[in-house]
Amino acid sequence: MEINDTSGSQQATIVLAGATGDLGGRIARSLLDKGATVRVLVRSQSDNEKVNALREAGATVVEVDFHNAAELTRACEGASCVVSALSGLHYVMVGIQYLLLQAAVAAGVPRFIPSDFAIDFTKLPYGINRNLDFRKHFKDRLDNAPIAATSILNGMFSDLLTGQAPIVLFPIKRVMYYGNPNQLMDFTTIQNTADYTAAAALDPSTPRYLRIAGDVLDAQGLCAAASKATGEGFKLLRVSGLGLLNTIIKITKTLTPASNEVFPAWQGMQYMRDMFSGLSKLDPLDNNRYPEIKWTSVAEVLKNR
Repeated sequence: MEINDTSGSQQATIVLAGATGDLGGRIARSLLDKGATVRVLVRSQSDNEKVNALREAGATVVEVDFHNAAELTRACEGASCVVSALSGLHYVMVGIQYLLLQAAVAAGVPRFIPSDFAIDFTKLPYGINRNLDFRKHFKDRLDNAPIAATSILNGMFSDLLTGQAPIVLFPIKRVMYYGNPNQLMDFTTIQNTADYTAAAALDPSTPRYLRIAGDVLDAQGLCAAASKATGEGFKLLRVSGLGLLNTIIKITKTLTPASNEVFPAWQGMQYMRDMFSGLSKLDPLDNNRYPEIKWTSVAEVLKNR
């Protein structure tokens, strides 16, 4: 396997896994914009159109078999940081990420950024949120590895409020919530998260955790943001308390056949419950660490939907 860097950058080399995904692709482009040498790891089955777009943007594309330790280690050699933007179930988030971690260690890479982009799962117990449990399992392995690690926690991607996350209900001009309407929650756009991750990847002095939020709002604040964005009056819609939501999650999970979906309906409910509970609130925030980043508000996201 040959690695031919073509970006021409004299800055640090960053190895990135998961660059064919939305977040990963944005991280790659943000790194390139900052002058970094970006080496993206792709599989033979990766989308050719996305791979070619990354190559045309200036990234070095390296096709690897993640189960080939020697090959994966060579792909990581010379990097100052390995960044994971992988997405999937246990096989990917724990299994494949661990193979990537082992390769980074074997190659002597000093730093690793895992695909932890989420609410603060470190505050949650095991067994209440499947996808966040994957991150907790990987955290246990990462904390025992001889490499400096930095997890970037961003709350919820505010882009999801435009349709994928049923919180802002545009047709009926309502903002749904569970439990306490005054519970503050963290929202960050995918682009802001990518730009921050790129800056962190090029920063050799990052701590174990960095917490960011482009906007911090409660349900009332979401109402105000939706009203500002649309020019129409939004009101609150209380669906239930958190106890009933827990029951709904259990019933939905029981009635739903086992699937390989990363985000089945009950997983989205788990995420909303953990946000509305306040247990996963990010604190303190590290927004000011990279002052060049201009944070996008929820109102701006909703206006541009």
